[in-house]
Amino acid sequence: MEQSCAWRSKTTVPSRSSCRPTTGRPVSERRRRLLPYLAFAALGLIWGASFLLIKIGVRDMSPTVLVLIRAGSGAIALAVIMRAMGRPLIGASWKQRLPSFVFMAVSNALLPWVAIAWGEQHISSGLASILNSTTTLWAAIFIYWVIPAERPSLVNYFGVLLGIAGVAILVFPDISKHGVTGNVLGVLAVVAASMSYAVSALYQRTKMRGMNVYEQSLGQLGLTAIIAIPFAAPSVSQVHLAFISIAAVVALGVAGSGVAYLLYYYTMNTLGPVRATGVTFVVPITAVFWGVVLLRESLGLPVVTGMLVILIGVVLTNLRRRQRSAVERESAVA
Repeated sequence: MEQSCAWRSKTTVPSRSSCRPTTGRPVSERRRRLLPYLAFAALGLIWGASFLLIKIGVRDMSPTVLVLIRAGSGAIALAVIMRAMGRPLIGASWKQRLPSFVFMAVSNALLPWVAIAWGEQHISSGLASILNSTTTLWAAIFIYWVIPAERPSLVNYFGVLLGIAGVAILVFPDISKHGVTGNVLGVLAVVAASMSYAVSALYQRTKMRGMNVYEQSLGQLGLTAIIAIPFAAPSVSQVHLAFISIAAVVALGVAGSGVAYLLYYYTMNTLGPVRATGVTFVVPITAVFWGVVLLRESLGLPVVTGMLVILIGVVLTNLRRRQRSAVERESAVA
């Protein structure tokens, strides 16, 4: 609580120290504003590694089995975290929210995860991560009609186009060497996954806003695992029990799904859907980073150039308008 000197007698000269404003609130405010961006950065690092883990896992199992293990391990990890924090696993109004959980499980997990895993059977993990960055483009296009208060500005749209240009710079060397004739379906599968991510992001923002992030994440992962069972069952017998593959998919579930979805929904509620899905622009950069560190992959000039262009695009896409409506201000701090 701020201290005022107005109550003092006019004959009393207040000391500087007694009337010095406290700095606690500004520091807390700065930290509060910084947290969404720290979560954004952590999410980019985790999801960048996810594409490598998917590539490892899909060598020894079908995409549907991979999704089942990923969702199941993620749900178990998140349930353990919630119980350790003393949080209930099921909310009081879960029956009313079940349709929303089902929609998010299908559009934000089952369909895109299967599509990406299937796509990585035909294209590289780096190319898949690059194509995944088109999520922000679809979100920016769809949001024009869905959430009028958060329509991107012309500068935001220019940032999106610049990010896509960076993606093109990254993709060109791969296409020039191998072509796209045999990989067209793989490319289209990942692009379709990106569109599904964009739709689910806007649905979450409009229909599930204010819902507890733990409840959202656990509800989505648990239902994804349940829905995936009948699709994965026919190919379970074909799984090769290689330790590296199983470990990669379990790590993908625990970190890339369990922890990552907490960060994702947090950034969604604080930064908005377009800015939150902007993490897909950062993911190709972190995917390349993990490739260099873990797989000893080399960096060429096109890769470095593409990453820089994407970074500039992310900055422009995340610029906020100076004058925002009350709805926008409320969205930013929710």
